[in-house]
Amino acid sequence: MALLGTAFFMVILDSTIVLTAVPSMQEDLRLSVSGVQWVLIGYALAFGGLMLLGGRVADLLGRRRVFMAGVALFAVSSLLCGLAWTGGVLIVSRAVQGVSAALMAPTALSIVMSMFGEGADRNKALGIWGGLGGVGATAGLLVGGVVTAGLGWEWIFYINVPVAIALLALSPLLLQKGQASAAIRTFDAAGATTITAALLLLVYAVFKLPESGWASVQTTGLLMAASVLVAVFVVVESRSAAPLVPLRVFRMRTLVSGNLTIFTVGLAVDGMLFPLTLYAQEVLGYSALQFGLLSAVMTVMSIAGAMAGQSLVTRLGVRATAVPSMLLMGLGSLLLVRVPADGSFVNDLLLGLLIFGPGLGGAFVASQIAALTGVSEEESGLASGLVDTSFNIGSAVGISIVTMVAVSRTDQLLATGRPAPVALAEGYQSAFWATVVFAGVGLLAALLLRGTPDTSRPAEQVDAEPVATPK
Repeated sequence: MALLGTAFFMVILDSTIVLTAVPSMQEDLRLSVSGVQWVLIGYALAFGGLMLLGGRVADLLGRRRVFMAGVALFAVSSLLCGLAWTGGVLIVSRAVQGVSAALMAPTALSIVMSMFGEGADRNKALGIWGGLGGVGATAGLLVGGVVTAGLGWEWIFYINVPVAIALLALSPLLLQKGQASAAIRTFDAAGATTITAALLLLVYAVFKLPESGWASVQTTGLLMAASVLVAVFVVVESRSAAPLVPLRVFRMRTLVSGNLTIFTVGLAVDGMLFPLTLYAQEVLGYSALQFGLLSAVMTVMSIAGAMAGQSLVTRLGVRATAVPSMLLMGLGSLLLVRVPADGSFVNDLLLGLLIFGPGLGGAFVASQIAALTGVSEEESGLASGLVDTSFNIGSAVGISIVTMVAVSRTDQLLATGRPAPVALAEGYQSAFWATVVFAGVGLLAALLLRGTPDTSRPAEQVDAEPVATPK
């Protein structure tokens, strides 16, 4: 569990650690603004677009084998990122790093599922997993600032290499070999190609939304192309003898409602964190390092929420845990909508973060447990890939929407002659209102979760349960 948790922590950390190093990279490698964006988008595209495929490949080829391949690729790509002599080399290496992360994250989670049966032990393990995700997501800002200032931006990548080598050395000793599925004999290449292309187009469209807007030809074309590919994928899977994603899994109410809920958690989390980071740095004048230290309060509270959440799920069920957690996220966001241009961390941010943090931890763990309940071991990689994909696409959509809301409101106020700090602050207020709406949608999704835990039925019966109104 420690080995797998370390791998997951590395993957999440690398999603955010780059942010504080961007100015140094831009200066040393003479990156354009577009180049900087691709350093971030390249990783996100590969990570978000390939996780579903990565999880399913682990089911087919054997989880330990795929996990170790992902770790090895992560070590090599991290080394190349640090050694990058041009912006193009860095962008390509970051994309390869995203591919490795897409193999590591769902595979590690599926191994955790196979280690612990449904019930208290798995819930506790997923509580730890959720806590690690919360720490990794927020620690990236702090670690990135410290490492970049002290050693240089290259070291945010170099530090991955010895850790990955240690994971590779320990994996054969600590992880069971596992068996590849018989389905490997007829790998669903058509299904893999169509769904991966659809996810890549969707993630790219979402990341370009703030620039292009909803009504642009680019956005419309990308979303239509992604929709067509999804439709083709459904047809392919319905006719395939060994489908990449058996369509019957979508008859599982727990899986569907759990993924819908974790999608809204992604919406709300990054939908809140992105404007919060910009408000703290652009309006309040904090450095990235200062903000990373101050935001640690939310990290601590999210860990507490994750650990409390796994215990509450075991005793009360996922719905009884997710609903109040979503309410906490909504209330925390609501407290942030009043941020002024002359605000301060203690007076205007602290209480909202103290309330949002435990809601984040509890909602993440409850929805993850729901989405993974009743899944057979041979499809655990697929289920893990679905969970990770739902959360990451939700995060991308959340960032894009709040960015458009904030920019639109700020530009509107600037046009009327408002001072820039006031216009920025009110733009971020509008973004936090959008996060409140996300939490409200998440509350509705949480109400669809199962009312009480019932892990006594065999997976086949759960698989056959149709999506319906809450029990």
